[in-house]
Amino acid sequence: MNRRHFLASSVLAAGALVAPGCASSGSNPVFKPRSRVIGPNDTIRVAVIGFNGRGKDHLAGFRKLPGVQVVALCDVDRNVLEAEARHAADLGQTVATYTDVRKLLEREDIDCISTATPNHWHALIAIWACQAGKDVYVEKPVSHNAWEGRQIVKAARKYGRIVQTGTQSRSNPGLRDAVAWVQAGNLGKIKLARGLCYKPRQSIGKVTAPTVVPDSIDYDLWCGPSPKQPLMRQKLHYDWHWQFVTGNGDLGNQGIHQMDIARWVLGEHALSPAVLSVGGRFAYVDDGNTPNTQFVYHAYRNAPLIFEVRGLPKSKEFQNDQWTRNMPDFHGAQIGVIVECEHGRLVIPSYESAIAYDAAGKEIRKWSEGADHYANFIAAVRSRRPHDLNAEIEEGHLSSGLCHTGNISYQLGTRLVPDAIRERLQGQPEAAETFGRMAEHLGANGIDLAASPAVLGAFLKMDQATERFQGNREANHRLSREYRKGFEVPGRV
Repeated sequence: MNRRHFLASSVLAAGALVAPGCASSGSNPVFKPRSRVIGPNDTIRVAVIGFNGRGKDHLAGFRKLPGVQVVALCDVDRNVLEAEARHAADLGQTVATYTDVRKLLEREDIDCISTATPNHWHALIAIWACQAGKDVYVEKPVSHNAWEGRQIVKAARKYGRIVQTGTQSRSNPGLRDAVAWVQAGNLGKIKLARGLCYKPRQSIGKVTAPTVVPDSIDYDLWCGPSPKQPLMRQKLHYDWHWQFVTGNGDLGNQGIHQMDIARWVLGEHALSPAVLSVGGRFAYVDDGNTPNTQFVYHAYRNAPLIFEVRGLPKSKEFQNDQWTRNMPDFHGAQIGVIVECEHGRLVIPSYESAIAYDAAGKEIRKWSEGADHYANFIAAVRSRRPHDLNAEIEEGHLSSGLCHTGNISYQLGTRLVPDAIRERLQGQPEAAETFGRMAEHLGANGIDLAASPAVLGAFLKMDQATERFQGNREANHRLSREYRKGFEVPGRV
């Protein structure tokens, strides 16, 4: 199947998008929208939800901004909540504390919420906040599945809210200039944008019986929209990333940043018309089920977008305490983006820097300058102009959706020996080359793909206007999920 055939292949019919459990008749809370109008000199009152990890940066970021006050904290882990409340007191700040976000959202004196909860909570909190008349800063990925992301966009539009995505690279002048420079054709036509997430990921362990949830955690609230299941991993916190029921693997964890930059460079403003993924979880057997080695091929018509995930080190000899210091790289980047052009390449090795090379590999230009993404959000809250946001929610939805559709392809795939995968990729040379390097990397880590085959994901074609897959009902079903009563992402926002 060549690339043109892949894009234009015939399909039977568009599958119906089923969003089970979405529309709810009264089980979800009904919020009274706040009526406060923010004046140019008013203090903006912010509540931060979820701060056992990334949320700590939210707290520090908002606390340092003039005219902004963090007035409320919410976390389902009482130990985490109480520790942060004590820290606020040490700073001379008075904050209200909540374990249930619904109680926090009832407060009419809160202007904005900022959330860095696990992925499965992002969309529901963002939508509830919009319904309660509050502006929203929501961490990446903005959703746990693609349908949820579009629902946040609809809520932001309906309620006139300012909703920022936590992809902070969009605010950095160095990267903004580099993207504009390559889009202007200074290296000729863009041929390929490749995102990289070469980040060390070791085993999370394997349990034989459910792990006891600490008494300090309200586990019912922690599960929220996801099924309330026994905890089948050693740690509740962070390792939820590596189980699909709550996380999206490194594709939707670290990788969403670089996926966003790659789509930004390509100038694409829709989900890709076709997608496939190849990968697996190799080198250990643990309680994770997301890939630790994976690539996703998004077949945009002007130029493809490829994303690579590698969690294993350079070779098997480093699968020890040297793991984190010996990760592979590609063209000098480990967590970054490589833009291949007619007359050279642009290498983006960080959130705020970029280097341009000519066709001979000679460095011809560099960029490096950061900025404050939280300040950009607050400026838009004051102006009430969504277009003032550098990472408005629709951008977050689209980039998150590219991660989700790649994972859907993987989840619907089949394990095949390397020769069978190579045969299927013959018509996509960029994907075939990526698979070849993946196989070499796994071989260096002692993985024989003939004995432990990788998954060749389903080839999925999408109607970009409706954001539904064509001819694959199961793939469309996976665009959403089942929701628990009382935690349903609403079908009508």
